[in-house]
Amino acid sequence: MIEEIKNREQLTALVNEIGFLPFFSGRIEGFSLEENISYDAWYQGRWHGKIHWDAWDWKGQVLQNKELVYGKFFEKKAGFISLKLWPDFCNYRRDGYDFDARFDDGLASYKDKGIVDHIAGSGAMLTRNIKDSLNYKKGGNKGFETVITRLQMQTYVVPVNYEYSRRRNGDEYGWGNCRYDLAENYWGDKLCRSAYTRSPEESLDRIIKHIRTALPKMDEGELRRLLKA
Repeated sequence: MIEEIKNREQLTALVNEIGFLPFFSGRIEGFSLEENISYDAWYQGRWHGKIHWDAWDWKGQVLQNKELVYGKFFEKKAGFISLKLWPDFCNYRRDGYDFDARFDDGLASYKDKGIVDHIAGSGAMLTRNIKDSLNYKKGGNKGFETVITRLQMQTYVVPVNYEYSRRRNGDEYGWGNCRYDLAENYWGDKLCRSAYTRSPEESLDRIIKHIRTALPKMDEGELRRLLKA
């Protein structure tokens, strides 16, 4: 049973306790921020042109405070992962491969490599700058969202902040532009690779054991399908 989430602090405490949590409702009924958040903190439309959606702002805040990892990790949809379980997510999702080894073995595309290499050379970058630099625009490359989602699912690239455009009076507007970085650059080699001594399957078992200790009624089969890369 998940208690109603009213603020970022409660979200952080919950994810640290159970290990991970999808943002939107999905495969497992009742297992998401959307289904367990207070009415006041969920999307409430706009006031004076600004979006009022506390939960949407929390993702950038937990990233900047380095409280939780956030990204598209659950069936290509967004969610939160505790720092305690992040090493096992990296180990399981990478299946024994750092990115260069995956590419060398023909398991990553040239588009994947293009984004990874560009971020590696330039540092954390906003979505729009990556698209401009790599010609993801009309008449150019296609499939940016597919590639960037795949790199998140594999834990090589992660969001590190969401940055907003501002009006002349300084007010923020819009949905925010995601800034991406390589996971090791932002979270550190030690955190991302500290589970490499285990097999990927051992890491998956540890993730499942952790959450089922906190939420024993969770169906293991559904969890395995949710966690599949």
